[in-house]
Amino acid sequence: MHSISTIILTYNEEKHIERCITNAQRFSQTVYLIDSFSTDDTVKIAESLGAIVYQNKWENNHAKQFNWGLENLPIDTEWIFRLDADEYLMDTLVDEINTKLGGLEPHISGIVFERKICFLGKLMTKGMIKMNILRMFRFNQAVCENRWMDEHIVLTQGKSIMFESYFVDDNLNSLGWWIEKHNNYATREAIELLNIEYALVAFDEGGGSHIMSIDAQSKRDKKKKYANMPLFWRSFIYFIYRYIFKMGFTQGKEGFLWHFLQGWWYRSLVDAKVYEIQRACGEDTEKMKQFIFQNYKIKL
Repeated sequence: MHSISTIILTYNEEKHIERCITNAQRFSQTVYLIDSFSTDDTVKIAESLGAIVYQNKWENNHAKQFNWGLENLPIDTEWIFRLDADEYLMDTLVDEINTKLGGLEPHISGIVFERKICFLGKLMTKGMIKMNILRMFRFNQAVCENRWMDEHIVLTQGKSIMFESYFVDDNLNSLGWWIEKHNNYATREAIELLNIEYALVAFDEGGGSHIMSIDAQSKRDKKKKYANMPLFWRSFIYFIYRYIFKMGFTQGKEGFLWHFLQGWWYRSLVDAKVYEIQRACGEDTEKMKQFIFQNYKIKL
């Protein structure tokens, strides 16, 4: 077994946690949970499977929670893998890690993997923009950016490489749960887009001594271009690009629902919240901060 610790952030993940932990144990020496005081059987199941559970108060920020883990868990492995509770690695990726990891040169500090989405039981292979994410790194050689949305792990030294196989995001909760989750995400994404335009708050962009992967930097650059496009038109254009030009329509009902809900409805909801805040506050950034706190309980 390679010297790898997998870190999983959890809150009420009893539907996913057994699948996630047993998958992680195929390539990890130790599996840690940072649990936000779950009220279901998440902790009980995790401990019964041999995972080590720590609990820490959730502060509405994935980056803070993960970085807390890097600072406080008794990690004694060379590598860290960041895995969400509803994710798992394909057999080919597990084999690739077990085969290649020991032969990496010392200056390689991070590994990028492709993430694919499984929606309503179907793997989305059409209409997708490839999602390559740095999820594995040498301990003490990376941190997570402090951002409201789309936070990336950034290296503090060394370089990253990409492996060939992929892991899967496969959430088993209901569609209603998914919609509620993305309603909350839409508020955070609206703050991100407003921050690009008005500099509401300074976020760690991975500058200075931090090294972003090429894929993460490309995604960040595309988001800045997207932020400069007209409200509402940009979500419509994004949906058409994915569903028509990237052939999302070839994946049946599941493909339509995924691209409509995630590519158009969600993006339109983000724009609606941006419009709501701009309409109420104009370009006054202090008013925006007050409005966001009063209406969404997020303090900037």
